Amino acid sequence: MTDTHKGFESSQAATAPAGAPSDARHTQPLGFTNTPSKTASRLQTLADKNSPAFIAYLPYGFPDKEYSLKAFETLVNHGVDIVEIGLPYSDPVMDGPVIQAASHIALDNGEHIAGVFDAVETVAKAGGVPLIMSYWNLIFHYGVERFARDFSNAGGAGLITPDLIPDEAGEWIEASERYGLDRVFLVSPDSTADRLAIVANNARGFVYAASRMGVTGERTTISSSPELLVERTRQAGADHVCVGIGVSTPEQGAKVGSYADGVIVGSALVHQLLDDTGKHVKPQEQGLADLAQTTRALADAIHTARG
Repeated sequence: MTDTHKGFESSQAATAPAGAPSDARHTQPLGFTNTPSKTASRLQTLADKNSPAFIAYLPYGFPDKEYSLKAFETLVNHGVDIVEIGLPYSDPVMDGPVIQAASHIALDNGEHIAGVFDAVETVAKAGGVPLIMSYWNLIFHYGVERFARDFSNAGGAGLITPDLIPDEAGEWIEASERYGLDRVFLVSPDSTADRLAIVANNARGFVYAASRMGVTGERTTISSSPELLVERTRQAGADHVCVGIGVSTPEQGAKVGSYADGVIVGSALVHQLLDDTGKHVKPQEQGLADLAQTTRALADAIHTARG
């Protein structure tokens, strides 16, 4: 990755705090941690009950900070096991129109990357496992070592990096090992057996199986390709494989949950906080009520997917 892409930090002209040492991101604590994976532990606890995990995505700072923190808490209180906290990005690679609209609202509100750790703490205190989903440029500009330290101190579990492959993730792999953070890399139906093996060998927590090529968004049907991808990824050595992109209804959640370790839902939840035009935010009371209702319906279907 280069640093030419605009992002959450760059689009808001936010940088390291004044007075921070220029080499802060290179400061290395002594040793490595033996902390078990929080994400894998939650997935295994559910697997022991023959249940897949419900993993939910919402962008931080949308519709605003206060509303956002209440939304994350609502997710956990209504059945979400693991929360993907999205860092809004001005030039998204894989986000569909609903998440793009939400990200632009967050960016317009002037939220910055340091504030996301409040969301991490909110999810952890509510009893959920907090992950951050971010394009790599944002982490690179914040400082990889500094991010790992601050994320760990806030109670974070791991990072999902849709545009970072293991081959180019040396600095992140080292930092995540030092602080006991999970590394979630993506695979797709087009991934070769060699690529699946590389991802499986370097991932920590789970491997994110994209159900199809393309951007995120709600879909009326889910093809059979994710099931094959899950099986291939397990054969490549992955302990846990979770499926996302396109899952939007309880019926789809149950179908995916019948074979995946976790079911990832994003756009359908973001949609609950927007009006029918998809451009304007619902009043907080209505939005949170709609989010709670949809979350509970999805949670019930996903958690009972295997009988």
